Amino acid sequence: MPRRDYEDDPNAPKANSLVPAASVVVVGEDGRVLLQRRTDNGMWALPGGRMDVGESLAGCGIRETREETGLDIEITGIVGTYTDPGHVFAYDDGEVRQEFSICLLGRPTGGQLRVSAESFEVAWFTSEQTDSLPMVPSIRKRLSDWRSGRFPVVR
Repeated sequence: MPRRDYEDDPNAPKANSLVPAASVVVVGEDGRVLLQRRTDNGMWALPGGRMDVGESLAGCGIRETREETGLDIEITGIVGTYTDPGHVFAYDDGEVRQEFSICLLGRPTGGQLRVSAESFEVAWFTSEQTDSLPMVPSIRKRLSDWRSGRFPVVR
């Protein structure tokens, strides 16, 4: 289901849903960060997605990372909370979701790197390499917050 991200855009459609979600900054032993190239918008992003009923936030981050990248992880911290009402995602089915995401910090514990129905490319990058990758501003904020080392951030 393709989506379009709007941030502080006066022409953005009005939100009609608010869904808890988790994203994860997965950092390998060598300090590189795991990113996926999303099938819905073609941009590089952190693994993550909507939280299911009966699931913990950490469980959501672990599940989404496994589904989208093939890696098993453990959660080691929280990078920040992201709830900007000026950031909405518009989906082809008419849903316009206000951002409500908690970005977690994680480390790999196993699994095998692979793409999924939600990602057509998955790779590790140094923090400097991420600067030149195409990504939406909200993902860049999360990476910047992680790089600052001062978390949790509340936005």
